[in-house]
Amino acid sequence: MNQWGLTCSRCSARLPFRYQNMKCDCGGTLLVDYDLELVAKTLTKASLHERYPSMWRYQELLPVHDPANIISLGEGWTPLLRMPKWESKLSLRRLWVKREEQNPTGSFKSRGFSVAVSLLREAGATKAAVPSNGNAAGALAAYAGRAGIEAFVFIPMDCPSLIVDECPLYGAKTILVDGFIHDAAAIIESGRGEQGWVNVGTLKEPGRVEGKKTMGFELAEQLGWTFPDVIIYPTGGGSGIIGMWKAYLELKELGLIDCEMPKFVCVQEEGCQPIVDGVHQSSQPTRAGEDDSLLLAASSTIPNPTGMRVPNPPDLPLLLAIVEQSGGTALAVSKVQIAEAMRCLGTEGISSSPEGAATWAAMLQLCTDGWLKPSDSVVLFNTSHAMKYAKLGTSAAIPIIRTYDDFVMYRSL
Repeated sequence: MNQWGLTCSRCSARLPFRYQNMKCDCGGTLLVDYDLELVAKTLTKASLHERYPSMWRYQELLPVHDPANIISLGEGWTPLLRMPKWESKLSLRRLWVKREEQNPTGSFKSRGFSVAVSLLREAGATKAAVPSNGNAAGALAAYAGRAGIEAFVFIPMDCPSLIVDECPLYGAKTILVDGFIHDAAAIIESGRGEQGWVNVGTLKEPGRVEGKKTMGFELAEQLGWTFPDVIIYPTGGGSGIIGMWKAYLELKELGLIDCEMPKFVCVQEEGCQPIVDGVHQSSQPTRAGEDDSLLLAASSTIPNPTGMRVPNPPDLPLLLAIVEQSGGTALAVSKVQIAEAMRCLGTEGISSSPEGAATWAAMLQLCTDGWLKPSDSVVLFNTSHAMKYAKLGTSAAIPIIRTYDDFVMYRSL
């Protein structure tokens, strides 16, 4: 059996593995630490040729002890689509789009919740809750439904209605919050003890980062065991950036790759851009609860609020360190840029979410600014389908609350 523990990303303290509470006493994030010498005995380039094309082909580097506990809907191994016409137009050496919208729940969130819910089953959990701007709620709902675990999803009331309405279809208790994602998170924390919820929010448990890191494994394998020069990624809470950075380090230590770390570019939406502000040190990042008027302004900058609208990432210092260490950058894009990018990707046959389109807009801006060079190979992540963001009326049967006390009152009716 593989053995693993936890290591603090900040002070390097080593701790036994646990299923919750991913903060070290120093404030750093605890990440899963594997016995890579043991992993190397079975996880090889040759062995991968014989494995099923899903993210669980990297099972030795995913922290589930008993394969019987794995909850999978066929996630991962998404297409990496090359864009030769745009390579020529933009004078880039190579350009690809990673088609994460083709995951089972229509977004990249399938990866993290496959592992997170597998760990819930392994721990014997019966209830889970998540605060979400949309796609995480749908993913928890689907995977928890598959596992027979009761799911509670708390979503800002301006979330795209199709995403909201799909959650009850998977059997999740779906609650709209009159506020933002940090307000939804506060409700879960207030009721966690009384309700018996396991909070599977970003960096609250180990599985979501581990599932997201498989995007990094796949990139390396699909590109012949190397990485692109630049990865452009829409960033809210940041578990995908942390996961792919972790994947790079693990592949490097295993000897499966021998290349430089890709430059990570974090893309955010104008008006809610703590990573951009942190990288450029132009202003202080907006903190949860400080000034919701700024977030109200941000919510109107794109067709619908997206997963990039996270004013207080769980570990902003770690995200800033990854961007700096990789030689990357961060930038914010506007409503107009995102809408134009969605149309452009649509003409290429790609159904792109606002988040995915934001990476296209960012790439165009970086080319214009000269940050991207003709020698660069670039991968963009399209994280969800466009149609999930279509404007339809939300079901009147879904309650709207502001606080945990409102939730208790609703449940008693």
